[in-house]
Amino acid sequence: MHLTRRDFLQQASLATLAATGCATVGHAPNSLIIDTHQHLWDLGSQKLPWLGDAPALLRKNYRTEEYRAATAGLNVRAVYMEVDVAESTLANEAEFILALAAAGQTPTRAAVIGGRPDAPDFSAYVKRFAKQAAFKGVRRVLHSPATPPGYCLKPEFVRGVRLLGEQGKSFDLCMRAPELMDAAKLTELCPGTRFVLDHCGNPDLKCFRASRPGEERPRHTADEWKRSIDALAKRPNVIGKISGVAASLTKGGGVEDLAPAVNHCLDAFGPDRVVFGGDWPVCLLGATYQEWVTMLRQIVASRPAEQQRKLWSLNAIRHYSLKV
Repeated sequence: MHLTRRDFLQQASLATLAATGCATVGHAPNSLIIDTHQHLWDLGSQKLPWLGDAPALLRKNYRTEEYRAATAGLNVRAVYMEVDVAESTLANEAEFILALAAAGQTPTRAAVIGGRPDAPDFSAYVKRFAKQAAFKGVRRVLHSPATPPGYCLKPEFVRGVRLLGEQGKSFDLCMRAPELMDAAKLTELCPGTRFVLDHCGNPDLKCFRASRPGEERPRHTADEWKRSIDALAKRPNVIGKISGVAASLTKGGGVEDLAPAVNHCLDAFGPDRVVFGGDWPVCLLGATYQEWVTMLRQIVASRPAEQQRKLWSLNAIRHYSLKV
């Protein structure tokens, strides 16, 4: 059987960890995983404008049944993450997913819904769902052309994010890596709101290694990204989500590409302020769900068992007040 470079590196890493007695210490294969970044969509009932320019792999249905198949063999419970639907259907998305989570019949147990903090009716929108236990927070993706640098610092946007804190809800930060200092400023302006930094701050993985022939230059340097992560990690109201980076893997990439970003975030935020996110199905652009879990297990295998459990489940249970 022919092994790809990724397969070889993963198998070699697992063998080394097993030999030292460190493989998946503190996180057995059937241990509970709280996936704080689960996407679901059904193109028959949802409109996702951004999918028009997305790779063909994503332009199909990814529903609960597909999620169950992707996570087969893993003991997973999930927090749904909004999927950037057409603005006119935000409320429909929220109603559907909150009902699904409340029913408790699927892995989805809570949700971060889509929202527009700077919208005039944002207060009414949040209060409409505020009493539903499954409603944990709001996200607006900030890396689209509609949200240029500095967008999240507009007074009306800041006002909306502050409202989330008053309602006991979080705000997810999903933005371009070079603009993370805007995020740091937003967290300072909204000290009463809990923030979750998605996808390790969306680093360009190329910045952590030597360039390859014909490859584009990274969008930022490793030091620039680290400074931004460190600035956010200093804010006590920010949680780091270990997610998203697997989607950026190129052919043949693996653990060695992900480890610099993952380890810096884990060290910067500390063991009590990090959570795991699958980012399925977007992760499929670089790795399957199972591959992402396996690679992350390898990266954290040498860390204390209790820290591993906090990353995989305990922190999420606490931060999202989950009943699993």
